[in-house]
Amino acid sequence: MKTSELFRNRQVLSFEVFPPKPTSDETVIYKTLEELAKLHPDCVSVTYGAGGGANCEKTVQIASDVKNVYGIESVAHLPCIYLSESDAVDILDKLKANGIENILALRGDISVSTVPNGRFSHANELIEFICGRYDFNIIAACYPEKHSEAESFETDLVHLKNKVDSGAGQLITQLFLDNDYFYHFLEKVRKIGVNVPIEAGIMPVTNKAQIERMVKLCGITLPSKFIRVLERYGDDPAALRDAGIAYATDQIVDLIAQGVDGIHLYTMNNAYVAERIYASVHRLISSDTTRVG
Repeated sequence: MKTSELFRNRQVLSFEVFPPKPTSDETVIYKTLEELAKLHPDCVSVTYGAGGGANCEKTVQIASDVKNVYGIESVAHLPCIYLSESDAVDILDKLKANGIENILALRGDISVSTVPNGRFSHANELIEFICGRYDFNIIAACYPEKHSEAESFETDLVHLKNKVDSGAGQLITQLFLDNDYFYHFLEKVRKIGVNVPIEAGIMPVTNKAQIERMVKLCGITLPSKFIRVLERYGDDPAALRDAGIAYATDQIVDLIAQGVDGIHLYTMNNAYVAERIYASVHRLISSDTTRVG
């Protein structure tokens, strides 16, 4: 099933997981999936294999298992900056053969130690390529506080519109910690004619190193309310975990009440955190919602 169809009559709840690193115990991800499956998410997305390259086989395999073993719609991430056209075709053919119908098309992070292939420089180029050859549902990323490399918020909106015009039928936001950024972003994108469903990406921040990494990588803003949480609980891992879960839950409750199209929970392969949040919010998700924006 194409996940864009899920939004027709209800709000959507999806989870994100990532493949294990090459040196990690590969059974752990399946223990996580077993627990997440009990929560009956609408779909689960699988990030590109750690290390890229041949390791993307893990993404294909896990995405296939999500759908064919656990019976949940799956989304496979596909960053393109280091792909050749033949690489892309090989991966897309494997995804199709495994019954996967949904792809999150990304440019991907740029590494200073690796030279881009040159075939795909931006996500919209990959989206155009896929749409011209396959029948996948294409999802794209969006950034409530703008992409960290964008010249301006307005420039980033132009790039987003290009991705939708190229064939993306659904969007997932980068994490944010202040819902006002999301509401402002949503108002702006609707005004420029971006009318596809937009899931709000929420990451429960459960340790200091995690948020420090996210701030450096994504350039997200830490609101004063969240800073106070860090200041009070940052040296107590268990308390910070619980406070991070509570903070994310408050965000989600507000978003659901405002009629968000869906919630995409960045689980960080932590089923316990997802279970805690799910227990608090799943009854709030509307089966016949009036959408915000």
